[in-house]
Amino acid sequence: MILTVMKRISFCAGHRLHEHGGKCEYLHGHNYLADFYVASHQTDAVGRVIDFAELKHRLKHWLDTHWDHGLILNQRDERGIQAARLVEPCKLYLLPENPTAENMARHLLLEICPQLLGETGVKATKVVIWETEDSFAEALLDG
Repeated sequence: MILTVMKRISFCAGHRLHEHGGKCEYLHGHNYLADFYVASHQTDAVGRVIDFAELKHRLKHWLDTHWDHGLILNQRDERGIQAARLVEPCKLYLLPENPTAENMARHLLLEICPQLLGETGVKATKVVIWETEDSFAEALLDG
């Protein structure tokens, strides 16, 4: 049996979709919600997959440090990066691709969660990024 828990964390960030061709190519922002699903085959002595407070501490700390009230851009978006760096202080996070909800969810699931949860005995299996109250993208591990 696999047991899964979910922690929802909110953050605010700006982004733009490089070479999008539509209105999302403009710098703009969202009040995001990130749902982190983590799973394990076992529970601890208390009966938990992981303490929700521990999960929150690890994930929220990373989001607060890197994305919250910052700008997330494609690393090939030279003009966006240049514009962001004109403003001091500058909180800028570069993704290898456009910061769509899909790519943000995938990045968190495959790159960030393994680093943050490595020694906890749990594994992130799904990350959902809510860009608006009625639009989300999810990254889900196969199998």
